Amino acid sequence: MGDLGDKKGIGNLDSPKMPYDYSKREYGTVPLDTKRAPFQWVSEVAYKNVHRIVARGYDTTELMEEGYGITDVLFVDFQSRIPLVEEEQMLNYVMILSFEDGLSMPVLMSRMVAQSKTFLTQACGASILAFGHAFGAYSAFGNRLEEFLNHAEQEGKSTAEMAKLLVQDNLNDESLGVSSLMLKDPAAKRMIAHAEKLGVAGKNIAFMKEVVAAAQQASSEPVDIDMLGATGAVMMDLGFSPEATWAILAVTRSFAAGAHYIEEVERDIAENGYTRLGQALTPKDIYDGPDDRPVPSLEERDKNAQPAQIHTPDQWNQAFQERQKIFGTGYRIHEEIEDPSKKTGVKSVGKKLD
Repeated sequence: MGDLGDKKGIGNLDSPKMPYDYSKREYGTVPLDTKRAPFQWVSEVAYKNVHRIVARGYDTTELMEEGYGITDVLFVDFQSRIPLVEEEQMLNYVMILSFEDGLSMPVLMSRMVAQSKTFLTQACGASILAFGHAFGAYSAFGNRLEEFLNHAEQEGKSTAEMAKLLVQDNLNDESLGVSSLMLKDPAAKRMIAHAEKLGVAGKNIAFMKEVVAAAQQASSEPVDIDMLGATGAVMMDLGFSPEATWAILAVTRSFAAGAHYIEEVERDIAENGYTRLGQALTPKDIYDGPDDRPVPSLEERDKNAQPAQIHTPDQWNQAFQERQKIFGTGYRIHEEIEDPSKKTGVKSVGKKLD
């Protein structure tokens, strides 16, 4: 490196306030620490080589050749076990109901991304990103259900008592699993009935029934179990964690998002072409903001400028009222979106294992 170590004077690197002599810092890479093992990823989920892929000890090619399907392997991946026939049938039932997505927000995201001349995988990724707490709060729902069931067992209380306590604090929570969404749609009740018919219904479905009863008693409006409550309880009785449930169903939804992407390309884009930057224009007849107005000269700036700072409570109230009349400022939002990690029961990034 020649005389690089003798050069000084770049910026403040030679300042006496620096805690070290920057010019003496080593160039090149730092030698490996031979006293500790080198970092490597370790996984008990699966391994693969040029000959085979092995998931939880099972050769996946042999699983397929033997006749096992994707729902069977989901049990292998997430629970390290081959499921009962009835459990496999129930997961198949759940995934099929979750597959058809209609024109929901996640699907619309997929269609909008398709318009930008991008890849199918990116469109499905955008769809999954839209599959959040308001749309499919399986982790929030499931972790709370587990928490109250554990309290019932530890404190010697009945599930009916714990259901009332759960509802007392979460009656209007979108992740409760009980709402007015399915009053005319029998799908959620049919899912519970199918689980009971197959003999895979367990403590989570039983507790969910107590929650529904408590919510119906506490609510001033008609409510019943919805798809979140039914699906979440069934998946947990099948042995899947709330996080595994979310992962499985989010990816299941991406299958439908892919179909919508392809249809968008075949139906609309084939006729009208992709949307290019600057091509999509918004006409004035769908604009409802301020009327067209001239831009003041810099000399007239002070006559038109309005300060943001407020000096009296009355001025603050008046300014706040005016700001609330304008869309797109944030002043119309009355409550902040709750941090999703607080609802899932995870107190920090990553879930600490015992």
